[in-house]
Amino acid sequence: MKILSIAIPCYNSESYMRKCIESLLVGGEEVEIIIVDDGSAKDKTAEIADEYAALYPTIVKAVHKQNGGHGSAVNTGIEQATGVFFKVVDSDDWVKKSAFIQVLNKLKQLERGDTPIDMMVCNYVYEKEGEEKKKVISYRHTLPQDRIFTWGDCHHFKKGHYILMHSVIFRTKLLKQCGVKLPEHTFYVDNLYVFEPLPFVKKMYYMDVNLYRYYIGREDQSVNETIMISRIDQQIKVNKLMIDYLTQLKPVVSKNRRLYQYMFNYLEIITTVSSVLLLKSNTEENLEKKQELWAYLEAKDEKLYKKLRHGMMGRVMNLPGKGGRLLSVEGYKIAQKIFKFN
Repeated sequence: MKILSIAIPCYNSESYMRKCIESLLVGGEEVEIIIVDDGSAKDKTAEIADEYAALYPTIVKAVHKQNGGHGSAVNTGIEQATGVFFKVVDSDDWVKKSAFIQVLNKLKQLERGDTPIDMMVCNYVYEKEGEEKKKVISYRHTLPQDRIFTWGDCHHFKKGHYILMHSVIFRTKLLKQCGVKLPEHTFYVDNLYVFEPLPFVKKMYYMDVNLYRYYIGREDQSVNETIMISRIDQQIKVNKLMIDYLTQLKPVVSKNRRLYQYMFNYLEIITTVSSVLLLKSNTEENLEKKQELWAYLEAKDEKLYKKLRHGMMGRVMNLPGKGGRLLSVEGYKIAQKIFKFN
């Protein structure tokens, strides 16, 4: 059995997907690379996927499906995965080859041990176009190193310092058993991917290596602020699903103080991002959507609402009037610099 399955969601990715695939091929027969062609129609994504599958039939699998969005492609990757562990690498990103070998060796070593892990965390690097100095997101001050640990062993999670899809590797069986199913035709579902499995994660391992290279620079990227505002309804949809999930599992999750703190912090920053984007758009329609989002939270769980609303970020996001809205946006920028949101 392969030690690691890697899903590569691809949609019209011909200009950059080769770099991604080539960086993963260094894993050789230890890995299963699942290229998910999500209904690409404008370029040669499908042909490139088939090309690699033909060249490396024991390593690469090409899966062609109707377009369903990033979440749908991840769902397909999970369904197709046969490896012990599972990771998503977006088609415009890549991994550092030397770090990748280290990670694979550690996964094999851990799997031979007596205590199976549910999740591995590694560092990731912002590969921002035009910037020579790369920003590294590490967890060395939050997570124990060089040993298997539980949520109770974690240190305090800082505001905005959370685990992204880029940094996480899950046990495949855990993802299938906990029933992760991301919504189709929706952006920003990577937040759900790294949020919903957490209550099922018991044993973890952190490797202080810079594995994942997260490319920032294309104008059409979903994290571009203008594009995020244009897709704000999808951001709100994901935000509400996270609210639903945490309120549903709150009786269980709240028994684990560190886990609940982490999930609360994650929900707080996602709600803050939604709020600030709605404020920055400065339209009556979106200002109403902001009020509706907070009302939705209050209706779902009044205690959770009060904790978020009266926390620092909640107060900043809900200052009254036009002047208050301007201060909210500026306050967010200041908080972003202080807490170094990812």
